[in-house]
Amino acid sequence: MNTEQTHLTVTRTIDAPSKDIFGVLTLPARHHEFDGSGFVRAADDTERITAAGEKFVMNMHGDHMGGDYRTHNFVTAYDENKMVGWKPAPEGEDGSAPEGPKGWEWLYELTPQGSDATEVSLTYSWSDVTDPELLKQIRFPMIPEEDLEQSLNLLAAAVTKD
Repeated sequence: MNTEQTHLTVTRTIDAPSKDIFGVLTLPARHHEFDGSGFVRAADDTERITAAGEKFVMNMHGDHMGGDYRTHNFVTAYDENKMVGWKPAPEGEDGSAPEGPKGWEWLYELTPQGSDATEVSLTYSWSDVTDPELLKQIRFPMIPEEDLEQSLNLLAAAVTKD
């Protein structure tokens, strides 16, 4: 892998209007339905994302974190029916709130392809990870491209089941 690489982007067309896809993406309670990594379990927050600057909490599970853990997600991008993104921050071991995001981001961009189809791009970026200790601890990309593609496949299934 190219060590200079700082992001992965996958794209697919989903046979649904962008507003329907955006509706699923902005509801944290549904994120487990389209998580291709298998880490997301359930949302603590059931409120819809409505603006950049908001935060939502997810219950997660991964061997890389020793099992169950929680992450606070800081919404970094919001443009209705066009874009939503967030940067996660793992909760402290004592259950304390995180100091802030560690630098990686999930960004979904929606481009209408007529009235009933949308091109969806998912970018997983670690370009803002600068902590040398974290870079030693986590090998990026932690989530492989195949898992990102699976996320878009699962998103398509979640949207069309509504």
